[in-house]
Amino acid sequence: MPLKKLFPYALAACFALVLPFSVAAQKGESHVRLVSKTYEAPRPVAKSADPVIISLASPEEIKASEPATVKGGGTLQFRDLMTSLIDQRLGAPYSWGATGPYAFDCSGFVWSTFKSAGIDFERGSARNLWSRFAAPAPEEQYKFGTLVFFSNLAHVGIVVDEHGFYHASRHHGVVYSPFNDYWLSRVDGFRKVPASVAATTTD
Repeated sequence: MPLKKLFPYALAACFALVLPFSVAAQKGESHVRLVSKTYEAPRPVAKSADPVIISLASPEEIKASEPATVKGGGTLQFRDLMTSLIDQRLGAPYSWGATGPYAFDCSGFVWSTFKSAGIDFERGSARNLWSRFAAPAPEEQYKFGTLVFFSNLAHVGIVVDEHGFYHASRHHGVVYSPFNDYWLSRVDGFRKVPASVAATTTD
């Protein structure tokens, strides 16, 4: 058979042999691209520069840790502490010059209570305390913890509020007394004990 007649058959045979390899190669390449795309590593997510602060305390615990102002002045912590210390002294008998722990006079009761609350000043008579401390503003006279003086500075007590005060009574010992007509008629005035007091002698 002449070569010219064989050429088209040879060309067709080559084409038939090469085509499957070409298709297989394309499929393999497509598969490689598909696999590499499927398992492509994720890009890192940009993070904010601001730190995130998480509080482990509950809102109730946070609120409880804050000093709460109470009606009549002062903080709950101070009032609770002073009230507890006064309760420990209630009913103790009166004894002139005594500062406790089992008997008190009026200024000894005041001094002992404040000292136990961490507010220290030199022990003195009611008149001495009057001269040592400044007068509170009019709206603070009946604030819890203010000192109230009676009978020409012969007696002193600790104000609870506008209704009453604690003191060491000559006849009843450490008691709560209301601001009734008897006591109001004998009030000389009020003094405020600073939160921090230098212990100095005052004549």
